[in-house]
Amino acid sequence: MEYFANFGIKDFADVLCVALLLFYLYRTMKRSGSLNMFIGILIFIFVWMIVSQVLKMQLLGAILDKLVDVGVLALIVLFADDIRRFFRDIGTRTRTGRMYHWLFRHDRNSGNMSKWQPVVKACDNMGSHKTGALIVIQRDDQLKGIVQVGETIDANINQQLIENIFFKNSPLHDGAMIISKGRIESAACILPVSHSENLPKQFGLRHRAASGISQACDAIAIVVSEETGGISVFQGDEFNTDITPDELWQYLNEVAG
Repeated sequence: MEYFANFGIKDFADVLCVALLLFYLYRTMKRSGSLNMFIGILIFIFVWMIVSQVLKMQLLGAILDKLVDVGVLALIVLFADDIRRFFRDIGTRTRTGRMYHWLFRHDRNSGNMSKWQPVVKACDNMGSHKTGALIVIQRDDQLKGIVQVGETIDANINQQLIENIFFKNSPLHDGAMIISKGRIESAACILPVSHSENLPKQFGLRHRAASGISQACDAIAIVVSEETGGISVFQGDEFNTDITPDELWQYLNEVAG
């Protein structure tokens, strides 16, 4: 009762920050398929606090204290990708870039309305023929490591070129095409595959690769399904499936710039 009597605005802000941090960690673990591990860690921390702070059990508390010291290093190794994504998400460069895109997207889009038409038309045509494709559009985060693995193209965005690259008999049809700074930079690139349990079961390797790269950086990934011909877009934790060419065109103009 004495604690609640002295509960002030600062304490409320403290509790709110901890709640937001736990919520973000929960969402990150759920996205990466490590939710059960996250719950297990919370249970361990709860038991450790009860044993050490409430029950004052010295022997068991000392053992748990040592496990916590070692566990911090183990968690850094296990969740290295998630930790890197966390600091990338709160980075000022990306946030500033998004603010700039939001403020000036109308002026920028007015001069680039036809910029993504070759991509949209190529996806529409490939979808009608059920030709599988995976196109990644680089934004603020660099993809040099992924680009170097693929085959260098360095060409203007061209509908016919995109369709020829993803033609079933083409040696470059496997893997992803990388578009950077308004040019097709490379093709046949290998992407990290997402193992998230939240993705639909019908998603194939292309969709999981698109989800993996969009979660690892701020790139936009477009997938044309080889089975259904449907077009899907991935960006961050979100994805839209079976969108129309007009919706894809509008999305690229608003988000990709």
